[in-house]
Amino acid sequence: MKMDLFEVNQKTCNQDGICAKACPAGLIDFQKDRYPTPVTEADELCIGCGHCVAVCPTGSLSHRKMSVAQCPPIKKDFQLTAGQCEHFLRSRRSMRVYKNKPVAREELLRLIEMARYAPTGRNSQCVEWLVLSNRDELNHLTSIIADWMRWATSNMPENALLDWELKRWEGGRDAILRGAPVVIVTHAEKDNRMAPVDCTIALTYLELAAASMGLGCCWAGFFKSAATTFTPMMEALSLPDGHQCFGAMMVGYPKLRYHRMPLRKPPDITWRF
Repeated sequence: MKMDLFEVNQKTCNQDGICAKACPAGLIDFQKDRYPTPVTEADELCIGCGHCVAVCPTGSLSHRKMSVAQCPPIKKDFQLTAGQCEHFLRSRRSMRVYKNKPVAREELLRLIEMARYAPTGRNSQCVEWLVLSNRDELNHLTSIIADWMRWATSNMPENALLDWELKRWEGGRDAILRGAPVVIVTHAEKDNRMAPVDCTIALTYLELAAASMGLGCCWAGFFKSAATTFTPMMEALSLPDGHQCFGAMMVGYPKLRYHRMPLRKPPDITWRF
């Protein structure tokens, strides 16, 4: 028998209507001195975000897609202070020098498990992942990216940086994937208008989470550019039909340790109050 969209434990519900206020689409009907109920259109319009389960202070609401028991409580003592958060974000560095050390599948899975909680448009959770860690395959992809760079420099001669990095790679310095032991790719259906932003946010979560595991990351811009414009690279990646790469991240154990937080230019802000 199919469960209702959500169920309310009437023994613990304090009838405060918080769940109705939190629902992004207004799909919970609440009347004073009554228990919350789904509106008629709720089954069709619910995006399964779980706000109703997460916001209930008494743990009285379970959604069809997630019971309250599946949603662990937030630990207040784990929450960052503003100072800790600022220090964490300012101390983040893009890592371009890696140890010659593989990253275990279990560690990569844990990393992606954290990154999958990144927000997505309408909670679509459309992001899919490709993890590349075979050295022969990475070397092959790097050579394809170098071919793309040669094409790009001949067609965009004003791109001096691209030409410089290509020359470094041809001279034996891996300026493309930096010798990273792992590249993680986010992909989704290419016609999904939310996918570019969703995949970018997911990789951003992944990059930040990596620091907590002793890992370093760097956005693989050359990889992404080749994967979205160069047919040989698209064929080599062999993503599912209709899918496109929307981002790539180099991952590995950093060889260098940073001791200072460098400056950034002041924010350019327009205030409208």
